[in-house]
Amino acid sequence: MLQKNSVKQKIANNEVVFGILNSTPLPLLVEMIGYAGYDFIILDQEHLLRHPVELEHAIRAAECANMSAFVRVPGPFPHLIQQALDAGAQGIVVPRIEHVEQAQQVTQACRYPGEGNRGITGGRNTGFGQIPLAEYTQLANQQVMLVLMIESVTGVKNLPEILAVPGIDMILEGAMDLAFSMGHAANAQHIEVQQAIADIALTCKQFHIPFCAIPRTEGQLTQWRKRNINAFVVGEDRGILFRALQANLAQFKNEL
Repeated sequence: MLQKNSVKQKIANNEVVFGILNSTPLPLLVEMIGYAGYDFIILDQEHLLRHPVELEHAIRAAECANMSAFVRVPGPFPHLIQQALDAGAQGIVVPRIEHVEQAQQVTQACRYPGEGNRGITGGRNTGFGQIPLAEYTQLANQQVMLVLMIESVTGVKNLPEILAVPGIDMILEGAMDLAFSMGHAANAQHIEVQQAIADIALTCKQFHIPFCAIPRTEGQLTQWRKRNINAFVVGEDRGILFRALQANLAQFKNEL
């Protein structure tokens, strides 16, 4: 049944929230991440082939652990947005947003008529009919969270027009793709890339829309906090697990 979006509420209250990108399609791992204390998880469908049933179970696993489940769809595709929301996702992350028309399309897809054009259905989100549809659609419009990713020079250039579209709840940076777009290959720490990300955050502040940062080096989170940034994606489970496994094995090998 539809749950309150705790991340949306915390952000409205200026509380700090931490999320993680999930690239390992295992509901058990999602549940573990929730019990570890993360506020939200982004279930990736952009770079990952994910079975729809597994996605549903991953969302349920997040719910069990009181963690908000967001789904990163492959792009601004309304039918995939609707399917993710119907499966119970509390938020949608859309990558590679560059134009105002894309922003308008996805904001409409995330909300029911009155605020958008999302198709109406019942199912698990209404408790299979326990919540009347009229009540449910109003609550769903209030609780859903739309996150747009800015990952290119074009996206940065058009950001003011994009942010003027009603219904955007947060902007997430994509430094690696932005670095390639700017001609700096995989150097996400290049000074021009970092300046572009800072410009994104500043523009978001001007439009009173939260910005979500991805700290990648020591001290970056502290710097973002000084700028009153409260939302962070602090890594990807696949990379974190790999490094933890390496460190665990190295510890024992060092005792030989």
